[in-house]
Amino acid sequence: MLSSQRFMRAMRWLSAVMAATVLAACSSYSATEPAPSKISAAPQRYRIGPSDTLNVLVWRNPELSTTVMVRPDGYISTPLVDDLQAAGRSPVDVARDIEKALSRYIRDPVVSVTVPGFQGDISDQVRIVGEAAKPQSVPYRQNMTVLDAILQAGGMTEFADGNKTVLIRSSQGDKRYSVRLKDLMQRGDLSANVPVMPGDIILVPAGFF
Repeated sequence: MLSSQRFMRAMRWLSAVMAATVLAACSSYSATEPAPSKISAAPQRYRIGPSDTLNVLVWRNPELSTTVMVRPDGYISTPLVDDLQAAGRSPVDVARDIEKALSRYIRDPVVSVTVPGFQGDISDQVRIVGEAAKPQSVPYRQNMTVLDAILQAGGMTEFADGNKTVLIRSSQGDKRYSVRLKDLMQRGDLSANVPVMPGDIILVPAGFF
């Protein structure tokens, strides 16, 4: 009889430990409020990242114009300009520096830099992690939403607990918002389709089955 009582106490203790573990796991995904349906933010200038392709056009000097890829170290080289830092800067800033370097060789150079093919700085991307079919980072686009991002990641896995998805906003000090991703994906509830911002992380947790 005594051994039976000890067994029951042990089982209750084990159940309490398991419940505490589950609650702790759930709290790690907790968010204080739903993600906002509208974003009021100043437009951000695109920042160049490694592996971006840049078109450098030097007005009236086609021999100095070129297309170049940003190296892994973040630098580029163009005709008459060696090892110019591009990563982490805007195309306008890079164009001004190229003009400054070219002014040693030609008079009043006018340079434009565009980014036809971009990978982007990590702060300009949206990351989808956890129980997404294909976790990845995707370049941010203007007016991008959670649905746009999750579709690029192939949707959710069968193990995902979609309505406990968390949106982590790095531009607000890693503030966490809740997202009802299951309602959006499976029920077509467009009220759950909230906008995202550059640097956001969409965390899709696993459910307890």
